Amino acid sequence: MGEILIKQLKTAYGEMILGSFEDKICVCDWVYRSMRNSIDKRIQDGLKASYSEGDSPLLRELVQQLDEYFLKKRTEFDIPFLTVGTDFQKSVWVALTKINYGQTRTYSGLAEMIGKPEAVRAVGSANGANAIAIIIPCHRIIGKGGSLGGYAGGVNTKRKLLELEGQPLLNWED
Repeated sequence: MGEILIKQLKTAYGEMILGSFEDKICVCDWVYRSMRNSIDKRIQDGLKASYSEGDSPLLRELVQQLDEYFLKKRTEFDIPFLTVGTDFQKSVWVALTKINYGQTRTYSGLAEMIGKPEAVRAVGSANGANAIAIIIPCHRIIGKGGSLGGYAGGVNTKRKLLELEGQPLLNWED
């Protein structure tokens, strides 16, 4: 069985769990989220590996890049990552990486981006199953009427991340 090196990171936006497997980031997620156990199980089963607390140059690089992002000194991430999920989930996550810093899309807009406009609910579920937050920017997806929708790190964290990226929040509702 392989090993996923994990460590925790406290940020002004919430506590995160970071993990790497074979020199790729496989976890960059919020510690306190409703799907924490099922996501951890999916990643460990998918990679046939278990979590082991530790550190590595790659995890230190991720911490540095996240710090730069939170300080508004970074708008893109340049770090190798590995997603674990279904083909459909992966297609949603790839589409998310194409939404630039400071931009938002709706769930229906994301469904259109992957060529499945009828799959809005499934897109929302895949968005919620993302285990590589911020790098795969699921926080940039909002509801059609301008509502924030849900977010693994909590709606308040989502609002703060969007504010960090310069999004005007005048008419956003929870």
